[in-house]
Amino acid sequence: MSVQQQQQTQQQQPQQAVQAVPTGQQEKTAVTGAQAAGGAGAMASAKSKPKSRSTCWLLQRRQLNNICIVFAELIATAMLMFLGCMGCIQNSFFTNGHFQCALNFGFVVLICIQCFGCVCGAHLNPAVTLANYIYNMISLPMAVAYFFAQMLGAFIGYGLLKAIMPDSAIYSTDTPSGVCVTSVHSSLTGLQGVVIEFLITSALIAICCGVWDPRNAKFQDSVGVRFGLAISCLSLTAGQFTGASMNPARSFAPALWNGAWENHWIYWVGPMAGALVSSLIYKYAFRREVEELEEQESTMSTKRTAEQEFA
Repeated sequence: MSVQQQQQTQQQQPQQAVQAVPTGQQEKTAVTGAQAAGGAGAMASAKSKPKSRSTCWLLQRRQLNNICIVFAELIATAMLMFLGCMGCIQNSFFTNGHFQCALNFGFVVLICIQCFGCVCGAHLNPAVTLANYIYNMISLPMAVAYFFAQMLGAFIGYGLLKAIMPDSAIYSTDTPSGVCVTSVHSSLTGLQGVVIEFLITSALIAICCGVWDPRNAKFQDSVGVRFGLAISCLSLTAGQFTGASMNPARSFAPALWNGAWENHWIYWVGPMAGALVSSLIYKYAFRREVEELEEQESTMSTKRTAEQEFA
C-alpha cells in the first residue's frame, strides 16, 4: 500500500468512529451539554443579580443615620435647657447669683458636647447651625432638620423643668417673668440689646469657625472644654445686660412657656445676624485649606533653597 493510501485510511477511521456512536447517546450528550451551559448561565445571572435592599425609605442606612443625628441634637438641646435653667433658679430658698448661672451654663454646654458631639456635633443653637451651613459643613435639608430639633428640644427641656419644679422656683421676686427668661436691662434700649447680642454671638461663632478650620483638625480633644469656658466667659461679660442668650432656641422656649415676649425679637435678630456676618468673614478672610498651606510652604522652601544656592 502506498504512503498516500495509508494517510487517507487514517483520516477516515476517526470519522467512522464518530458515526459509530449511537444517535440516542449523541442526543443525551447534547442535552447534558445544554443543561450544563444553562446551569452556568443561571449561576452567572444569579451572581450578576443585585442583592435585594429594603424598599422602605426610613429603613435605609443613610436615613437611619440622619434620624439618629437629628434625635441626638434634640436630646442635647433639651439637656441644655433643663440643666442650664435649673442652675439659674433663684428665690428665698435657693440662693444663686450671676457668676453661678454663667458658670453653670458653661459646664452644661461642656456636658452636652461631650455626650453628643461625636453624634451630631451638638450645635444646640440655630445660630451655630447657620454658621455650620455657611461653612459648607452641612446641607440645607439637614440644617432645617437641626433647627426644628433644637426648637422642639428646647421646648421639651424647659417644659420638663416646669413640670418638676414648684412654681415658687420658676417665679420669684428675682425672676418675675419666669426663670431663664431673657430680657434687656431697663437702662438699655432695644438697639443696644441687639448690638450686644450681635457682638457676643459673633465672638462665639468665631470660636466655632476656628474649631472647624482644617488647620485645627488634629486638635479636637478639648473642644467641649473650650466651648464651655467660652460660654461662661461671654455669659459673665454680657449676662447682666441682655442675659447673654446667643441662642434663639434658648430664649424661645422660656418665652413660649411663660408668655413673656417683650423684646423677644432681639434674641433672634442679634444672634442670627452675628452668626451670618462672623461666619462669612472667617470663611473668606481667614480659612485656609491644608493643601494650600502645604503648597505655600513648599514654594517658600524652594525659594529659600534657591537663594542659598545663589548666595
